[in-house]
Amino acid sequence: MLLRLDPAVHDALARWASDELRSTNAQIEFLLRRALADAARLPGSAGPIARRGRPPRRPEPGQGPDTAPEAGA
Repeated sequence: MLLRLDPAVHDALARWASDELRSTNAQIEFLLRRALADAARLPGSAGPIARRGRPPRRPEPGQGPDTAPEAGA
């Protein structure tokens, strides 16, 4: 999808996205979803924004909070 924006608006949006550690595309989606929700127009079928980046690290088998040695042991 092509989106025509005033270059100054795009630059401001890109700086804002960088400040929030988002891509410009993710910032646009975030702002559009917020505007739709504020106007009570966000469709119920719209899923949550997909998490970007590296998935959280999973503990190795035999490690984790359930297998940590007890204090004083």
